[in-house]
Amino acid sequence: MTNLANGPAVTASERQLRRAKKAALAAFLGGALEYYDFFIYATAASLVFSKIFFPAGDATVALIASFATFGVAYVARPFGAVVFGHLGDKIGRKNTLVLTLVLMGSATFLIGALPDFNAVGYWAPALLVVLRLMQGLSAGAETAGASALSTEEAPEGRRGFFASFAMSGISAGIVLASLAFLPVAAMGEAERLAWGWRIPFWLSLVVLVVAYLVRRSLEEPEVFEEKHDHGELVRLPFMKMFKTHPAQFFQVALMSFETVTNTFMQSFGLAYAVSVGVPASTMLWVSIVGNVIAIASQPLMAHLSDRFGRRPVFITGVLGSGLMIFVYFSVIATGNIPMIFVASTLITAGTYSMSNAIYPAWFSELFNVKVRYSGMAIGLQIGILCAGFTPLLGTALVGAQKANWGPAAWIVAASSLLAVAGAYWARETNKTPLRQLGNPVP
Repeated sequence: MTNLANGPAVTASERQLRRAKKAALAAFLGGALEYYDFFIYATAASLVFSKIFFPAGDATVALIASFATFGVAYVARPFGAVVFGHLGDKIGRKNTLVLTLVLMGSATFLIGALPDFNAVGYWAPALLVVLRLMQGLSAGAETAGASALSTEEAPEGRRGFFASFAMSGISAGIVLASLAFLPVAAMGEAERLAWGWRIPFWLSLVVLVVAYLVRRSLEEPEVFEEKHDHGELVRLPFMKMFKTHPAQFFQVALMSFETVTNTFMQSFGLAYAVSVGVPASTMLWVSIVGNVIAIASQPLMAHLSDRFGRRPVFITGVLGSGLMIFVYFSVIATGNIPMIFVASTLITAGTYSMSNAIYPAWFSELFNVKVRYSGMAIGLQIGILCAGFTPLLGTALVGAQKANWGPAAWIVAASSLLAVAGAYWARETNKTPLRQLGNPVP
């Protein structure tokens, strides 16, 4: 009797846990591919693209142009958020995530096959921009979709933990990209510029195939299927979201400025360090160490938010990053390599992980299931769009005066304050039942 009575409950619980783990794995692999692709582009933009895709001339101008192509993808992200967010709230999380994955992987592979400026002239940067736009369209909805799906599949009281694996995947992607570029950075410049830089782009196919196979086997979250089966989904999710969740949209938009820290460190930070004499290979190892630790630290931070609340952990992390960025740039300027490792790791695996690991669940939880994908995807892109152009802005402000790193640090600090304002405004959601999240959507 006891076994018969308890059997179905245990089976249902185990089934939910299996689904949650599978969703977390899919989010991890998708995040790894997205940021492998984005980080190898950021690295190539810092070290290679200014020399092969643009006419010879002023090195600083060429670097700014290279960072401009990096930022172009962030312009496309909001459009990807609208299009794929709509599909995610209409046809489902799974199929939409497969689409974004294939688009990202295809664009990355093709970038590795592009001819350079010497071969085709201005067609080279033009084609680079087109493929970068494709990456941006995909990235505009990748994290939001993976976060929504992981949140909806997670057991009660553990939504933060399971959703955080999308962010651990991003850290893994940065590690893989850094490892892929280490031998490239060690090459002679002629070999690196001729063909070496292409190899990391082509290697993205491996991650793409694995992630594709996992995502194809996913199921739709039950909370979404309930609305779908009863014909309760809305016709235009993104328009309905603006009507029913305007405050939540602006809260997410403000909090999304926490992403400036990572984008700035991984792109401008690398270029700045190289300009003051720190070897590129050293900075790649700095990134690897911090992100390896962050793969483990982010689920821990998310677990703390499940227990103590999203807001206190998020705000502590954002304020910490805003302060630590001054230490980070000061030690780079002095060339103190051991301290560069320490400062970068304290941010990447410490303060930044505290905020970054939490937003997948918190941003998702602020919206009703009917508009969740659209709300998170579009709101998230506001800060990320600004983040994409901060390397360009930092390069322009710092210029050739390498001791003048202050403007760069203040960009990150100001972004952190915007994120804190959004967090104070947003509601606490860690204890709210899944089906009660968000505002009512008629």
